[in-house]
Amino acid sequence: MKAPTSPLPAPDALPAVVSTESMALLPPADPLRVIVHDEVHARPPARIRLPALVMFVAVLNDGVERAQECEHLNRLPGQGRLTAGDLQHNFLGLALGEAVLRWERHGEFTRYMLIQDLPPAALADGAAAAVADALCIAPAWLAGIPGRTIAAIQLVLTSGDVSQPEDALAAAQQWFGGRTVVASLLGNGHSLALTDFRLHADGYERVLVIARPDTTPARAGRIAQRLLDLETYRLMALRGLPAAKELQPVLAQSEAGLAGITAELESRAASEDMLLDTLIHVAARVERATAQYAYRFSATQAYDALVRQRIAELRERPVPGTQTIGEFMQRRLSPAIATVAAAAARLSSLSQRIERTSALLRTRVDIATEKQNQQLLAKLTRGQELQLRLQATVEGLSIAAISYYVVSLLLYAGKSLKATGVPINPEMAAGGMVPLVLFGVWRLTRRIHARLH
Repeated sequence: MKAPTSPLPAPDALPAVVSTESMALLPPADPLRVIVHDEVHARPPARIRLPALVMFVAVLNDGVERAQECEHLNRLPGQGRLTAGDLQHNFLGLALGEAVLRWERHGEFTRYMLIQDLPPAALADGAAAAVADALCIAPAWLAGIPGRTIAAIQLVLTSGDVSQPEDALAAAQQWFGGRTVVASLLGNGHSLALTDFRLHADGYERVLVIARPDTTPARAGRIAQRLLDLETYRLMALRGLPAAKELQPVLAQSEAGLAGITAELESRAASEDMLLDTLIHVAARVERATAQYAYRFSATQAYDALVRQRIAELRERPVPGTQTIGEFMQRRLSPAIATVAAAAARLSSLSQRIERTSALLRTRVDIATEKQNQQLLAKLTRGQELQLRLQATVEGLSIAAISYYVVSLLLYAGKSLKATGVPINPEMAAGGMVPLVLFGVWRLTRRIHARLH
């Protein structure tokens, strides 16, 4: 068996191995040092020797565990000893005879890229059946990849003369079924990339790259990776567009409800309880929409930034008579991204307006509560004044009553003395003691007040 024509990444692209002895010359390493250091080598570009066929499938991995993906990879010919630990670095390259399968797991999707020799009839008209028959793995294995397909691309890389791109463009029309294609000269004209951005009957998009015969496998791998990244990130970015369209009625309804609350606040036609209930309903709807769509909108902006970066890395030059890949993509991608950005900004603005309206309503409730508190304090003050007056009246009556009982006691004492023979007039003595008793009781009451206060 001859050596693989699509080898794994070059040794210089693999992570460096740090020995324990060299680590002993340094302070203790941060637990994340090796992880963050090796991140630049996490997904090295493939080395592709021309001509080659690349079958690329990207699937959403929501709900798909690594164990499921490992089990599916073990079904490949010659495999079967992989474990979930082998997939922990999110990248794996498997040699399948003369072909290579690359597995890459990202945050939201997983990519499978099969690199093999180009079948002789791969560029013929209606070549889907010929490609399927020439695959080094069973088509059923590709169909059984766990997850939901988000991108599927047949990328053909071949060598040829790109000095006359118009001739290559005319020759490539047959593979694209006569449809209009977009084309770009990449870099300094070292290769020509063509695609029609359409799904064909087999479910795959088609991309053709014609490179100069002296193109190295490393450069061919970088070209393939940029084009595949470009289309994958474009599709991931556009996943925010249906969400933005779905959100439009919710935003319109919430804005109308908030405008009604603001109008009623201005006119003072509704009670605070009714306004607060309505505002809570609108705020809950907006918060639910934020929780449901905010991540998708943020992801769209991030993927769009990656698309723009990959377009810049292509360093495109136009081919007369066609649009460049970047120009075609941006003209159709920009309106969708703008729609998503507008929906995200509208949702954020609505949340801020709800906060301001809530502050206004809270101020109105606070003012009403303050007025009620002032009225209650005024009533309490008046009640205390009445209570003090009543208390003063009762105290006056109490002084009179106590004085009456004291004078009565003195009268009985005088009568007792008279009965024993003391020459005294009890009535006259009691009458003379009345002012003194009144003064004494009043004075005693004041002293008690002074002690209490």
